[in-house]
Amino acid sequence: MNKLKMHTPSLADVNFTALANLFPTAVTETTDENGATIRAIDKDVLMQEINTHVVDGREERYQFTWPDKRKSVLLANTPTSAALRPVRNDEPAVIKDEDGNIVAKYTRTGSVDFDTTENLYIEGDNLDVLKLLRETYLNRVKIIYIDPPYNTGNDFLYPDDYAVGIDEFIQRDGQYDEQGNRLTSNTNNNGRFHTDWLNMIYPRLRISRDLLTDDGVIFISIDDNEITNLRNVCDDIFGESNFIGVLSVENNPKGRKNSAFVSVSSEYCVIYAKHKESSHFIENIPKNARDMIVDEDGKYVHSSGKRVLVGENNFNKFVSKVGSDKNYSVYYHANDKQIQIKKEIYGEVDSQLIGEGYVKYSSFYNGKLVENTYTENKFRELFKQQALQFSTDKIYEKNFNDTIRIKSQLVNREYEAIVQGKKQHYSMELTTTGAGTYLKNLFGTDESIFPAPKNIGYLKVLISLFEKEPFTVLDFFSGSAATADAVMQLNAEDGGKRKFIMVQVPEVCDEKSVAAKAGYATISEVGKERIRRAGRKIKDDSNLAAQNLDIGFRVLKLDSSNMKDVYYTPHELAHMKFDFDGFTDNIKADRTAEDLLFQVMLELGIPLSAKITQSGNLWCVNGNKLIACFNKTDTNLITEIAKKKPYYAVFRDSSFENDSAMMNFEQVFNTYSPNTIRRVL
Repeated sequence: MNKLKMHTPSLADVNFTALANLFPTAVTETTDENGATIRAIDKDVLMQEINTHVVDGREERYQFTWPDKRKSVLLANTPTSAALRPVRNDEPAVIKDEDGNIVAKYTRTGSVDFDTTENLYIEGDNLDVLKLLRETYLNRVKIIYIDPPYNTGNDFLYPDDYAVGIDEFIQRDGQYDEQGNRLTSNTNNNGRFHTDWLNMIYPRLRISRDLLTDDGVIFISIDDNEITNLRNVCDDIFGESNFIGVLSVENNPKGRKNSAFVSVSSEYCVIYAKHKESSHFIENIPKNARDMIVDEDGKYVHSSGKRVLVGENNFNKFVSKVGSDKNYSVYYHANDKQIQIKKEIYGEVDSQLIGEGYVKYSSFYNGKLVENTYTENKFRELFKQQALQFSTDKIYEKNFNDTIRIKSQLVNREYEAIVQGKKQHYSMELTTTGAGTYLKNLFGTDESIFPAPKNIGYLKVLISLFEKEPFTVLDFFSGSAATADAVMQLNAEDGGKRKFIMVQVPEVCDEKSVAAKAGYATISEVGKERIRRAGRKIKDDSNLAAQNLDIGFRVLKLDSSNMKDVYYTPHELAHMKFDFDGFTDNIKADRTAEDLLFQVMLELGIPLSAKITQSGNLWCVNGNKLIACFNKTDTNLITEIAKKKPYYAVFRDSSFENDSAMMNFEQVFNTYSPNTIRRVL
């Protein structure tokens, strides 16, 4: 019976183990600062193993670095013992300063459809949240979209716990997040203006890469202030070879009035893949109706750019074997719309078919046969689909595709488009002003409830670059939760099953802001309310097929560990008063069984959106994937659980009724369910 760690793993330890497995000869022993013997990597031996790829010392090399980059890497790899606690219903909440003093009280709103939804809304600093998600959501997120602080000098708020060694540079503004971390603005007279931004963004992006599926992609909105540094950071983390492109997004067509020299009308979206060779974008922009014509069958086809399949051409290979599956002649009868296909040599003609009114088509060049573009089978399939156009001497493939590839320059436009074979008005709406108007209407306010929100039309374009099969979209700078809104709207439109994970620090709304005046204490409260309102509106506006749409979300809040601080050295124990009850009950008194369940789910790699049922003292997750019991446990209950044959069985260490129950634990499982993985906390 093994103990759960109840904290995230140290990636530095994971990387050390991987390196030691690759190069065991480089593993040695040394002593740490306390004189204890530890395992280490011998750099000289490692260099001998890979000497053709090692740069050492002051030797010049191409690299991207900044003050504290090394600390940023360590920060990304450092484990956390924080916990994510579920919030089913509304509950009282407070904002504390760094000394623990309450500076604000408010009501934290709870989940929507907690038991059935597959969406998540997580409140807390995204660095710790990403660390907690890393193991469970490793390779599980298809799309990450983030709109991080642009570092304009007054929009950059971050917990200064993560700005190591810069106290002499920062100007504190007195804001705090819910965990008591002081929030600090990064003004442009700060001596470490770019360094602070890099220290903030680097560890978060480094962790986020691990969450992406192999074909996953990250989209990052940014403006001119940090786009160069962002590109360098992403090259460092994702690899230059995984750069997909940069979109120029016209979010302010009139241009900023306060712009110097050039009136700025656009921002950027930087796109990287986890593994570019595995990724693929579909064509998702509707084709302009003026670029399509109606064929003889009443279908819309491209008016230009037809592909020659059969006929004279100089781009296909010469025929080397008459029996090739791409060497055939086509006889077509226009009146009967029938074809006959024959294997023939150059110049050969079936006179009987010609006499019956057929016209012969073959591919040739300079007196020699060339291969047709497709195999015979593929050609017959296109004929059945009425996808062929016959001219006097050539056969073309009709292009029915009514979508085009996304362009690197996205501009606001409206036009008549062909959508699924029909003419339809189409609008690409990208503006911040339009997004603000949408929020005013949604919240019933005279001004936008959130400054500079992202336009849903823009986000829908990005998300729809992938097929609509079920996948997860993560936004860990979620702000007003526009990404969640876009996911729900797309699902309503095309019947998709996309899921979202929103992460937002509960930053206090400025008392002069529209949000504060409307009664919202934190940005996360604005985001959750936006999802509620948008979900109801989508269902009201949609057809019956969208009534089963998942518009719920499971709220979780970042908090300190569920475990008591009971780990002390013998020397410390000898010189302090200590609550020895901590050794028999290592769980904090204010934590519920459901709090413990979610921490267990994270540690065992079970999604936080998994279906949870409770029967008495038993918690069952995804059927019998996990059965947990955190209350009084005796041999009869252990036997009941073992007979259910769960994949995981988890118990609270202090919950065993007596020593007999603990002693019988292994024997009972070995009898009824020997393959069950058993853990205690």
